Amino acid sequence: MRVITYGTFDLFHEGHRRLLERAKALGDYLIVGVTTENYDDSRGKLNVRQSLMDRIRNVQESGLADEIIIEEYEGQKVQDIQKHKVDIFAIGSDWLGKFDYLGDYCTVVYLDRTKGVSSTQLRNETAGVIRLGVIGSGRIAARFVAEARYVSGVSVEAVYSRRFESAKAFAERLELEWANENVSDLLKHVDAVYVATPHDTHYDYARQAIEAGVHVLCEKPMTLTRAQTTELFELAAQREVVLLEAVKTAFAPGFQRMVAVARSGSIGQVRSVDATFTKIVKEGRELHGEDGGSISELATYPLLAVIKLLGTDYTRVTTHSLRPEGSEVEVYSRIDIDYPHGIASARTGIGVKAEGELVVAGSRGYVYVPAPWWLTEYFETRFEDQSKNKKYYYKFDGDGLRYELAEFAFMIRNRTPESFKLRAAESIAMADIIERARTDAETFD
Repeated sequence: MRVITYGTFDLFHEGHRRLLERAKALGDYLIVGVTTENYDDSRGKLNVRQSLMDRIRNVQESGLADEIIIEEYEGQKVQDIQKHKVDIFAIGSDWLGKFDYLGDYCTVVYLDRTKGVSSTQLRNETAGVIRLGVIGSGRIAARFVAEARYVSGVSVEAVYSRRFESAKAFAERLELEWANENVSDLLKHVDAVYVATPHDTHYDYARQAIEAGVHVLCEKPMTLTRAQTTELFELAAQREVVLLEAVKTAFAPGFQRMVAVARSGSIGQVRSVDATFTKIVKEGRELHGEDGGSISELATYPLLAVIKLLGTDYTRVTTHSLRPEGSEVEVYSRIDIDYPHGIASARTGIGVKAEGELVVAGSRGYVYVPAPWWLTEYFETRFEDQSKNKKYYYKFDGDGLRYELAEFAFMIRNRTPESFKLRAAESIAMADIIERARTDAETFD
């Protein structure tokens, strides 16, 4: 029986070895496909640290591969299976269902993850592998775990939730090593945590982790006040750990390029930013409590665009909010921000739907980013002379959470306390504007 499997095999560790051993046990001849850098990039795999030749050598030195091939493009697996007369295609269970289509050509086997391997062994064998814990077991936490498989050199190991039964179910479903009953236990066996809990809990969880010397990637908004956000960054600096706000848009290639183009002078001086993010929410925590509403839920995104394009030296914030009769929260808001050199408007809605576009107006032209601009794949620069107009296209892979995780991992490995893609001062400014908008809004029924 001929068996084939594929992988990047970056920072080869015991988990990789176990996977190859189990694949080899399915037959008597194992073919291993190692992905090229270009193919990894095309499929959204980030932070691959070793060269193709080093990764091939990793597999060779395991002594488990009877034959090694190179995977260079999408669709190659179908051809490889037929060319090499493969009987069984084997892959890790974190890809469950992804390769069912190959069942037309051979038997498809999903191999369960070998638990109890990654934490200690990965740490000892490859110092670059970061052990991650997740605080929270909701939908975004599950998406984060799925996206983490696209970031080389990280291993999601554990989860904590306020309801232990929820944490256990989460760990079982996503094949994590541990479900923890309390945060302190989680912090003992991870290098970093991703905080994905309701807004009002971010500060406490982040603070506990920082005080324990654990790096923190915290979902947006990091906190709902300037004081708490400032305090967390100051504490992180004291403890020499990385603290980063998880605003995926900030780290996406298309958004980064759009900001660079707008700030380069190609459209002249930036004078105005108008950004909108709305969605219809019929139920959920966003519609209830002191921390509900469209501002706390969505304002981080449009404010990110404003801050990145106009800076942190704003002079005034005024807000108008719509709160229908019977609603516990505002469902639509417009936050106007004045600068010495320009103006901005950030619109958010969870009960009102509007066109979610971003327009950056300059003294010579403007940048237009269509909805959903926060998942930036395409934008245009437009001018009075339309012959000068230019279109830009970029990839936005998956849910985009891989971009923030890749940056977070890079900062940890390189001991970089701050990312130019989202600086501490910018996160603090967004928290400040959110706090002012929620406190001082002029509200209408």
